[in-house]
Amino acid sequence: MPVAPPSKFSVSIKGVVLDSQQRVLLLKNERDEWELPGGRIEIGESSEECVAREIAEETRWKVATGPVLDTWMYYVDEGERHVFIVTYGCHPVSDIDPVLSREHKEIGLFARSEVDGLHMPDGYKRSIHAWFERQEV
Repeated sequence: MPVAPPSKFSVSIKGVVLDSQQRVLLLKNERDEWELPGGRIEIGESSEECVAREIAEETRWKVATGPVLDTWMYYVDEGERHVFIVTYGCHPVSDIDPVLSREHKEIGLFARSEVDGLHMPDGYKRSIHAWFERQEV
């Protein structure tokens, strides 16, 4: 029997942040997946403001928000829910080290060559590679 498409879904705004050594900032969630920092948009804020706020809350990194990199629908098996993901390319505006918040289990900075081997949704990998490619232009 076919499954009906979702009638409701969450929206999550995520940032691909590369440090000065061209490593991407990732966070490990409760499902043991690496993910991009970010979260839900609040009433009255733009998506650019949302991603900057969420990254600061989750890592203490202040960022400048760049272009939209990708959008995609993600099905979270554990919660049996759909999330619409929007990813932005971001640049850190300070040289401090990122700090792990209580929202995640682990924090890491990864080289481009390490990304494909990480346990994370393919949409995040696609966004990360897109931002690396834009840096090469």
